[in-house]
Amino acid sequence: MARYISITLAKRGVTCRARLLDREAPGTCEAVWNALPQTGDAYHAKYARNEVYTLVPRIAGAPRRENPTVTPIPGDVCLFDFEPWEIGNPAYGYEPGSEAHAALGATDLAIFYGRNNLLINGDMGWVPGNVFAMIEDGLPEIAAACNDLWINGFAGEEMVFARA
Repeated sequence: MARYISITLAKRGVTCRARLLDREAPGTCEAVWNALPQTGDAYHAKYARNEVYTLVPRIAGAPRRENPTVTPIPGDVCLFDFEPWEIGNPAYGYEPGSEAHAALGATDLAIFYGRNNLLINGDMGWVPGNVFAMIEDGLPEIAAACNDLWINGFAGEEMVFARA
């Protein structure tokens, strides 16, 4: 039986629903499912293009690489696992003391809402993400909200991942 999660941009009041890809990414799906709900500040990616994400405390048991991609498509939901040194660069814009600077590293939960994404970072090179879910309901609405976040800023926006 399929499992679903909801992904919400709280300030904008927009939610989409994604189906977990249990067959393709069983370890990532189980780790995320067991860690839900997760809430954090929403960010729009600088490098990847059409990505909105949140950083949360490192999700225990998430595989480093499972069903990876560096070219996510619209509707992909990805997990990235980062060591502290990988995202602590001040140029990324995270506040000192934020989840990005956690001593244990951080998990990045991300959605991709448009085409032509490329997961490459000037400091690290390729940054593969584990594709663990696919947005099946509400992609046009969440894409519009993500584009608004890009144009008008993300200050005060939170991203919420929960079981649906």
